[in-house]
Amino acid sequence: MANSVTLHPAHADLDSILVTEESIKRRIRKLGTDVAAAYGDEEITVVSIINGAILFTADLVRAIANPIRLDCIRISSYRNETKSLGKPQLFHSLTLDVANRHVLLIDDILDTGKTLSMVVGLIQKQSPASVKTCVLLDKKGRREVAFEADFVGFQIPDKFVVGYGLDFAERYRNLPCIGVLKPHLQNPPEWA
Repeated sequence: MANSVTLHPAHADLDSILVTEESIKRRIRKLGTDVAAAYGDEEITVVSIINGAILFTADLVRAIANPIRLDCIRISSYRNETKSLGKPQLFHSLTLDVANRHVLLIDDILDTGKTLSMVVGLIQKQSPASVKTCVLLDKKGRREVAFEADFVGFQIPDKFVVGYGLDFAERYRNLPCIGVLKPHLQNPPEWA
């Protein structure tokens, strides 16, 4: 942690910071360039998996020069737990037509691979021109489904992380960095 930066009060709940705010900003600029290069001048239909990817998506789409259509899909696989609860549940599907469109699916974290695999399957049933995936974080140590993202912000160890859109029980999303939540806070009884 930089000593010249004013810390968010929730920083005290972190064991460590894995990715700083400055690192996130730099990496998103590079990802924006990489995505634009991959699509050329084509319009991209961005599909964001919310709530977790909302901050990442907002910053990333501003770093992509291509014309963009934006839609959101809501999936839950954690709820108030620190481990995936098994099969992801779809709560809100696409509203845009993605047939014959280039789709970029954005998520906050790729861990088991179940969520992204499921959503890519749902999108592919709608006959898009292409589907690529972009994740802020890749936690390869938790993979249960053979799935790799096309664009990855950061590789991280198998630790429970919060911040920059990632939450625990809908808290910590507003942290500007990504950090490891202290173990004793990962299931406090008053949040259950």
